Amino acid sequence: MENKRKVIITEKVDDEAIKLLEKHLDVDVCLDITREELLERMHQYDAIIVRSATKINEELMEKAPNLKVVGRAGNGTDNIDLPEATKRGIIVANTPASNTMSAAELAIGLLMAQSRNIVGANNYIKSGKWERNRFKGVELYTKTLGIIGLGRIGSLVATRMNAFGMKVIAYDPYISDERFKRFNVEKKNTLKELIEESDFITVHTPKTKETYGMIGEQEIEWMKPGVRLVNDARGGIINEKALLKGIQSGKIASAGLDVHEEEPSFNNPLFECDNVIVTPHIGASTIEAQINVGVTVAEQVINALNGEIVPNAVNLPTMHRDELAVMKPYIEMMEKLGKIYYQLRHDPIEHVSIEYWGSVAKQDTEMSTIAFVKGLLQPVVEDKVNYINAKLLAEQRGIGIEQRKIKENYNGYTDYIEVKIKTKEDTFVIAGNLSSKREGRIVKIEGYEVDVNPTKHMLFVQNMDVPGVIGHIGMGLGEEKINVGTMQVGRNAVGKKALMVLTIDDEVSNESLEKLMQKENVLCAKYVRL
Repeated sequence: MENKRKVIITEKVDDEAIKLLEKHLDVDVCLDITREELLERMHQYDAIIVRSATKINEELMEKAPNLKVVGRAGNGTDNIDLPEATKRGIIVANTPASNTMSAAELAIGLLMAQSRNIVGANNYIKSGKWERNRFKGVELYTKTLGIIGLGRIGSLVATRMNAFGMKVIAYDPYISDERFKRFNVEKKNTLKELIEESDFITVHTPKTKETYGMIGEQEIEWMKPGVRLVNDARGGIINEKALLKGIQSGKIASAGLDVHEEEPSFNNPLFECDNVIVTPHIGASTIEAQINVGVTVAEQVINALNGEIVPNAVNLPTMHRDELAVMKPYIEMMEKLGKIYYQLRHDPIEHVSIEYWGSVAKQDTEMSTIAFVKGLLQPVVEDKVNYINAKLLAEQRGIGIEQRKIKENYNGYTDYIEVKIKTKEDTFVIAGNLSSKREGRIVKIEGYEVDVNPTKHMLFVQNMDVPGVIGHIGMGLGEEKINVGTMQVGRNAVGKKALMVLTIDDEVSNESLEKLMQKENVLCAKYVRL
């Protein structure tokens, strides 16, 4: 009888996960193992399951020649060297969706606790007092609930609060109209519209550069008097200083916070406010969520060892060495091209069509397509998107994806990839190919022909094609101490609109962009980070 493959578990997972693993694998649970002991024993194992403490680095992988999969019971992978694992063909899988129901229900609990003063009333009566009129609340029924972020958790909240008879509205510029209709949610085109109409507001977005501090003093000024807020997404999306000011002024009736700008959080002045309910980041702290995390990671490990699809793999699947050598520059280029759209535009996407022309059309282009979708969604969902779930996440957002191969050359290019992103209003076009050095470059964008090697920091400036405007832009960048690496100008007709694409050394602030847009004949300036 063939020996079972072996898995070692170095951190706590639910017993249900261990039972599932034991049906398929030889399981060693070693929660107190030292680093030295672990390294000494890793040659025995085909899989390892960890949380956040065990370091899965080159040192460990070097000692584990049979290691095929790392299961991370949780979302983050900071303790795992993903590039090294990918290079060695080791699958890394996590469990990003296992706590969505728990997080949604906690948000609802924080809504209800505020509306009926449950925490305050509980503390009051336990202190030996009794006064009913002191805790007059408000009903959720017929009130307007504003949801910021209609992803997995936001949509669960929407479904449940519709059943409460609330009017549910949402703001999410990265979600298609079809998803709003599916969850019976009224779409708001701007954050300001949502804020102005909402009696209750709940936040369900990832923490990105765009969303960090997205509710501050200005947004609180837009709110109705007596509004109530919930945040069990990520600390810092609601600016805590602005929130405290809104609570103290009476503009905000109450708030429920499960997440905080600093965690652990101590001596926070918000904690002294009776109308602020706080919990210590317990969104995933339910029996069911912990079972789901454990069982999900166990399923991922079993699937990986059986050669089946691993839905939550976070690193690049293994490709044949020869195929990877040919396609790697295209994959890298396509991920960069994908990151550009949502940094230039915010229109919800309905469909993405990718055409491969010439020599690249003769290759297996599936991973290149996935790389584009991954890059496309990354500015929106950030660390949750990977090469395996990119298409699934696009589908969940109502984005159709198709690819087409044409083996003829395109307009003089022996290899050429063109992407058409269809929105409700128009179609955004971006195209690229490889240079003679096999480096990815942008050759078309927004109807303009250019020739730019994309870099980490880029600036896209649309301007009128008139004398002197390039000098004005260069002077403006110099005034802001922004160093330019390369500059390309594309135009379609003399004296009409032109597009300037610049590679630069550093990030550009919003203030600097505003100053650039004040220059004569500059129509728009956007900073893009790849």
